[in-house]
Amino acid sequence: MGLAQISGIRIAGVAAAVPDHVCYPSEWNGQFGAEVVAEIVKNTGVQKRYISLPKMCCSDLCVAAAKRLLEEGNWTPGSIDAVIFISQNPDYRLPCTAALIQRRLELPTECAAFDVNLGCSGYVYGLWLACSLIAGGGMKRILFLAGDASRKSSSEDRSVGLLFGDAGSATIIERSEQSDTFTFVLGTDGWGAKNLIIPAGGARNPSNESTRLSLPDDKGNFRSQEELYMNGAEIFAFTLKEVPRMIERVLAASEKTIENFDSVVLHQANKFMLEHLAKRMKIPAEKFPLSLGEYGNTSSASIPVTMIHCLREQLRSRRMELLLGGFGVGYSWGAVACAFGPMVMPEVALVGADGIDQEAL
Repeated sequence: MGLAQISGIRIAGVAAAVPDHVCYPSEWNGQFGAEVVAEIVKNTGVQKRYISLPKMCCSDLCVAAAKRLLEEGNWTPGSIDAVIFISQNPDYRLPCTAALIQRRLELPTECAAFDVNLGCSGYVYGLWLACSLIAGGGMKRILFLAGDASRKSSSEDRSVGLLFGDAGSATIIERSEQSDTFTFVLGTDGWGAKNLIIPAGGARNPSNESTRLSLPDDKGNFRSQEELYMNGAEIFAFTLKEVPRMIERVLAASEKTIENFDSVVLHQANKFMLEHLAKRMKIPAEKFPLSLGEYGNTSSASIPVTMIHCLREQLRSRRMELLLGGFGVGYSWGAVACAFGPMVMPEVALVGADGIDQEAL
């Protein structure tokens, strides 16, 4: 498992944005039946989600979060040395979405801009990447954006149809001599790729009439090969195997215990899974915040959304020892232990139709 310890950097601010369209599980009662929907809600913990409007992209949500963060933190666009966009929902196959965001935020042309294709582990990976770029070079301030929206999951698939919500996040990482060490652990197991995948629509299996055809599986869920497939049992087994080990390794590397942390913020996969993890790792409920009920599983945005939803007042006013952990598609996982705050942290922004890129190609 990859290990990195980086000093001289701080997280200066975190913001998030969601669409202003709210979706409730009861809307699926007619399709799946009220009893089935109630069981899904019980297991996932998702009480409502925010779903993107037509033509709304993850970049629209991330731009809204970034504008709010830059304004509240009084950071000028010219002070940004790089913008990193982590998502599995780019605006186009090319150019990179980060280039379009550079235009929309009016960042300087000297600003580096690039995309990274990652899902549920993406927030921790993005922090590691931004910290590494600052520590290893002349960059002083990086704008890191992460989230997902309009992902291709079938509304007729009970395993995923009521789970995912849309969100975008923005984080400012900057050089600082008054900071603690960030301890990262990272890992990947590509043998699990088949268990959480959109099988068609890419170069390996291009889109055609047959890949767009929605067909039932052995459990009566309908999806096409261009929609998300999740093997829930395998994902659960992977999580229970790797996440505790990931946490143990970041604790050992940082020479800390769970008792040293004010909060452990994990990717919001589903309530049933998270409760098992907390019990297995003996994390007290008061140190284990959840945002699933309000936002659903928002992929790489779920950690910053949870920080804002559950810890905003504390992080705005004081220093907190946090352990963050993401895990999922890939398989991919990552954790970071460090002190956060006080920092700029606006409330979660709501984005309507006027937030969609009006100059989209």
